[in-house]
Amino acid sequence: MQTKIPYGKTALSFVLPKGHEGAIVTSNIDELKAEVSQEQLVKNAMAKPFGGKKLSELAVGKNNCVLIISDHTRPVPSKVILPSMLAELRQGNPDIDITLLVATGFHRATTDAELRAKLGDEIFESEKIVVHDAQDAS
Repeated sequence: MQTKIPYGKTALSFVLPKGHEGAIVTSNIDELKAEVSQEQLVKNAMAKPFGGKKLSELAVGKNNCVLIISDHTRPVPSKVILPSMLAELRQGNPDIDITLLVATGFHRATTDAELRAKLGDEIFESEKIVVHDAQDAS
Protein backbone atom coordinates (compact mmCIF):
# COMPACT_ATOMS: atom_id res chain seq x y z
CA MET A 1 0.00 0.00 0.00
CA GLN A 2 1.52 3.35 -1.11
CA THR A 3 1.38 5.89 1.74
CA LYS A 4 2.30 9.57 2.09
CA ILE A 5 3.16 11.39 5.28
CA PRO A 6 3.38 15.21 5.37
CA TYR A 7 6.99 16.34 5.80
CA GLY A 8 7.81 20.04 5.80
CA LYS A 9 6.25 21.56 2.71
CA THR A 10 6.25 18.23 0.87
CA ALA A 11 5.54 14.61 1.78
CA LEU A 12 7.46 11.39 2.23
CA SER A 13 6.18 8.42 0.29
CA PHE A 14 6.71 4.79 1.20
CA VAL A 15 5.17 1.40 0.64
CA LEU A 16 3.51 -0.19 3.65
CA PRO A 17 4.00 -3.95 3.56
CA LYS A 18 0.90 -6.02 2.92
CA GLY A 19 -0.85 -6.99 6.13
CA HIS A 20 0.31 -3.86 8.00
CA GLU A 21 -2.41 -1.47 6.83
CA GLY A 22 -3.67 -1.02 10.40
CA ALA A 23 -0.22 0.05 11.57
CA ILE A 24 -0.84 3.66 10.53
CA VAL A 25 -2.77 5.98 12.80
CA THR A 26 -4.30 8.91 10.99
CA SER A 27 -5.33 12.27 12.35
CA ASN A 28 -8.40 14.28 11.57
CA ILE A 29 -6.82 17.54 12.74
CA ASP A 30 -7.41 19.12 9.34
CA GLU A 31 -11.14 18.77 10.00
CA LEU A 32 -10.97 20.98 13.11
CA LYS A 33 -12.23 24.49 12.44
CA ALA A 34 -11.86 27.51 14.70
CA GLU A 35 -14.90 29.67 15.32
CA VAL A 36 -12.85 32.85 14.73
CA SER A 37 -9.91 33.86 12.54
CA GLN A 38 -6.31 33.13 13.50
CA GLU A 39 -5.76 36.83 14.13
CA GLN A 40 -8.75 36.94 16.49
CA LEU A 41 -7.50 33.84 18.32
CA VAL A 42 -4.20 35.65 18.95
CA LYS A 43 -5.96 38.83 20.13
CA ASN A 44 -8.24 36.83 22.44
CA ALA A 45 -5.26 35.02 23.97
CA MET A 46 -3.33 38.26 24.46
CA ALA A 47 -6.33 39.93 26.09
CA LYS A 48 -6.33 37.29 28.85
CA PRO A 49 -2.76 36.05 29.42
CA PHE A 50 -2.26 33.10 31.77
CA GLY A 51 -0.84 34.14 35.11
CA GLY A 52 0.69 37.41 34.01
CA LYS A 53 0.26 40.89 32.67
CA LYS A 54 -0.66 41.92 29.14
CA LEU A 55 2.21 42.90 26.85
CA SER A 56 1.00 46.51 26.87
CA GLU A 57 1.38 46.58 30.65
CA LEU A 58 4.81 44.94 30.55
CA ALA A 59 6.04 47.50 27.99
CA VAL A 60 5.29 50.54 30.16
CA GLY A 61 8.52 52.26 31.19
CA LYS A 62 10.77 49.84 29.30
CA ASN A 63 13.41 51.05 26.84
CA ASN A 64 13.63 47.90 24.77
CA CYS A 65 12.16 44.49 24.14
CA VAL A 66 13.53 41.36 22.48
CA LEU A 67 11.00 38.94 21.02
CA ILE A 68 12.51 35.53 20.37
CA ILE A 69 10.92 34.06 17.27
CA SER A 70 11.29 30.69 15.58
CA ASP A 71 13.45 30.14 12.54
CA HIS A 72 12.61 28.80 9.09
CA THR A 73 12.48 25.19 10.34
CA ARG A 74 9.41 25.68 12.54
CA PRO A 75 5.88 25.98 11.14
CA VAL A 76 4.89 28.81 13.50
CA PRO A 77 2.50 31.32 11.85
CA SER A 78 4.63 34.32 12.83
CA LYS A 79 3.04 36.66 10.29
CA VAL A 80 -0.28 36.01 12.04
CA ILE A 81 1.01 36.25 15.62
CA LEU A 82 3.56 39.08 15.49
CA PRO A 83 1.42 42.00 14.23
CA SER A 84 -0.82 41.79 17.31
CA MET A 85 2.15 41.38 19.64
CA LEU A 86 3.98 44.36 18.16
CA ALA A 87 0.84 46.51 18.29
CA GLU A 88 0.18 45.52 21.90
CA LEU A 89 3.76 46.35 22.96
CA ARG A 90 3.60 49.73 21.22
CA GLN A 91 0.21 50.43 22.74
CA GLY A 92 1.87 50.22 26.16
CA ASN A 93 4.95 52.14 25.03
CA PRO A 94 5.03 53.77 21.58
CA ASP A 95 8.78 54.43 21.91
CA ILE A 96 9.89 50.92 22.88
CA ASP A 97 12.82 49.61 20.81
CA ILE A 98 11.83 46.12 19.65
CA THR A 99 14.23 43.52 18.26
CA LEU A 100 13.06 40.26 16.72
CA LEU A 101 15.68 37.62 17.52
CA VAL A 102 15.46 34.60 15.23
CA ALA A 103 16.28 31.54 17.35
CA THR A 104 18.17 29.30 14.94
CA GLY A 105 19.91 27.21 17.59
CA PHE A 106 22.39 25.13 15.58
CA HIS A 107 20.43 25.44 12.32
CA ARG A 108 21.89 27.42 9.46
CA ALA A 109 21.00 31.09 9.29
CA THR A 110 17.55 31.93 8.03
CA THR A 111 17.77 33.67 4.64
CA ASP A 112 16.10 36.99 3.84
CA ALA A 113 13.67 35.19 1.53
CA GLU A 114 12.73 32.76 4.32
CA LEU A 115 12.31 35.62 6.80
CA ARG A 116 10.12 37.54 4.35
CA ALA A 117 7.95 34.43 3.81
CA LYS A 118 7.71 33.76 7.55
CA LEU A 119 7.12 37.32 8.74
CA GLY A 120 5.46 39.01 5.79
CA ASP A 121 6.76 41.99 3.83
CA GLU A 122 5.67 44.68 6.29
CA ILE A 123 7.37 43.20 9.35
CA PHE A 124 10.44 42.13 7.36
CA GLU A 125 10.94 45.66 6.04
CA SER A 126 10.02 47.69 9.13
CA GLU A 127 11.29 45.78 12.17
CA LYS A 128 14.78 45.26 13.56
CA ILE A 129 15.62 41.57 13.00
CA VAL A 130 18.69 39.74 14.27
CA VAL A 131 19.38 36.16 13.18
CA HIS A 132 21.16 34.12 15.85
CA ASP A 133 24.43 32.48 14.81
CA ALA A 134 25.62 29.79 17.24
CA GLN A 135 29.03 29.76 15.54
CA ASP A 136 29.65 33.47 16.25
CA ALA A 137 31.09 33.86 19.75
CA SER A 138 30.48 37.63 19.72
